[in-house]
Order: sequence, then C-alpha cells, then structure tokens
Amino acid sequence: RQIRKAFIPGHAGWRLLAADYSQIELRILAHLSGDEQLVEAFANGRDIHRSTASLIYGVPEDAVTPEMRSAMKAINFGIIYGMSAHGLAQELQIPYEEAAAFIGAYFERYPTVRAFLDQQIEHARGQGYVQTLLGRRRYIPELTSPDPALRQVGQRLAVNAPIQGSAADLIKRAMVQIDAELTHRRMASRMLLQVHDELLFETPPEELQALSTLVKQRMEGAMTLTVPLTVTIKTGPNWLELTEVKGR
Repeated sequence: RQIRKAFIPGHAGWRLLAADYSQIELRILAHLSGDEQLVEAFANGRDIHRSTASLIYGVPEDAVTPEMRSAMKAINFGIIYGMSAHGLAQELQIPYEEAAAFIGAYFERYPTVRAFLDQQIEHARGQGYVQTLLGRRRYIPELTSPDPALRQVGQRLAVNAPIQGSAADLIKRAMVQIDAELTHRRMASRMLLQVHDELLFETPPEELQALSTLVKQRMEGAMTLTVPLTVTIKTGPNWLELTEVKGR
C-alpha cells in the first residue's frame, strides 16, 4: 500500500486514473469452456464467488456467508492455476479430504469446465502446445518429461496458459487501441503502467471525463466474448487513494 501511495502524477494538479478488468480470467474461462452456469452468472451480473458458493453449499445466494464466499473465491481462482486438493487445503487451512470434496463438488456443478481443462491437457500432449484466443502458442515440453513432478507442472501450464495468456492478449490489444486513440485525439493524458489486469494513466483534470469514457469503451470492447467484459474506473491523487468513477 505504501508503494502504491508513492505513485503520483508527473504534473501538479493532474490525477491518476486506474482501470481494472473485473474477474477477467474467470470470464475468459466461461467463454472458453462454454459452461452454462458460469456464462449465466456473468451474463446476469451476479457475484461469481457468491454464485459458486450457493451452488457448492446448496444455499440461496443471500444465505452465503463471507467465509463461504472466501473459500469459493480460492477455488474459482485456484482452478485456473490447476490447484490440487493439497494446495487448496493449504490455502484454506482445511483438511485434505475437505479440500478434495470441494474440488469434486465444483466440477460436479461446472462439468463443462472440467471437460475443457482435460481437453487442454490432451491437446498439449498431442500437439505440444496450447494457445490463446488470439492464437498465440505456449509450448509445453514438460508434459513429456520422465519426471512426474515436471509433468504435473506441464498439466498446470496447459490449464492456465490459454486463460491467463488470453487475458494478457486482451489487455495488450486494449492498450494498443487506447494509445492510438490518445495520439489521434492529441490528448495530454498518458498511459503509465500495466499490471496484470489493470492500466494506470495520468491525466489533466479537463481530460478526466473523456479519458474515463475512452478507456472503459476500449477495454470493454477489445474482444467480444460470450460474457460481458466489465471495467472499473477509479481516480485519485495517487495510486492508493482512488475513488470509483461512476457512469462512464
């Protein structure tokens, strides 16, 4: 937090503007897998972690506790990284058997996700690579290693690379489009940083509204998926003290 607070605009009176994709990797997973439950949750703007908790625990969404939601958040993101029951048990500080039951229940509720992840591993074994939505390849020689530990690494890469790689493709495409538009409009605002699914800009006050609208439109429109892309825009005097910009 203190490091973020150290980032300030380069000109007096300017503001920082941060634009952050909401749960982008899970949205890409929903698109790639075509899982009806995931797609429906995102299409209707539901909290995906609360929705997952409702399915796994068998309770209405309004009965989901913060602890339930937190556990399902760990599973939702853990699945993307090929997390094992052992890894989940460590993450949540729960018994191995309980973690294994959670993962089993997850794939029962999201069967198409399981099929998609298995398909990626088989494709990588057969072709030697997986690829992103834009066709960028990630070769995975680890899958043919005689070392079982390396083969497990290969399986995790085969699961994760199409999702995380597509998220990287998405934000890079948005960056190229935003940069071109800033130049075309001769705006003084500048793109400063990209960190995972977040972009950081500095802008004079008179360009704040135009920049907010431009960035949100370009980021949300950089790719067309079966689920909506949503971007949160925040602004402030430094990278820590930011407030959300509504209605852009």
